Amino acid sequence: MQARTENTTGWARRKARVRKKVKGTAERPRLNVYRSNKHIYAQIIDDCAGKTIVAASTKCKELSEAVAKLKGIDAAKKVGELCAKRALEAGVKKVVFDRSGYLYHGRVQFLADGARAAGLEF
Repeated sequence: MQARTENTTGWARRKARVRKKVKGTAERPRLNVYRSNKHIYAQIIDDCAGKTIVAASTKCKELSEAVAKLKGIDAAKKVGELCAKRALEAGVKKVVFDRSGYLYHGRVQFLADGARAAGLEF
């Protein structure tokens, strides 16, 4: 009898492939991106401790009203800037970018550009 294999989507395979290579440490935590149809989320994670250091999204109180009138890529850039600002306040300057299997294009790219413009290095 043959072993059962699970069906995985292309996104899940790409995510697993990226996560196999990208690890966040205390010195260089991981900047993780999650993208839904309406919102975009970013969090900086220390994988050694298993803790989220900083998080930001389009649903944050600071951004929700300002982002409501913006297009997706402009909102993603604001989220990247807010995440970088919070990270610098927490003492994080260098990160590893984890795109979570998404193509480095569109909202994911603009989030990364916003974080870089605000002072994060990756």
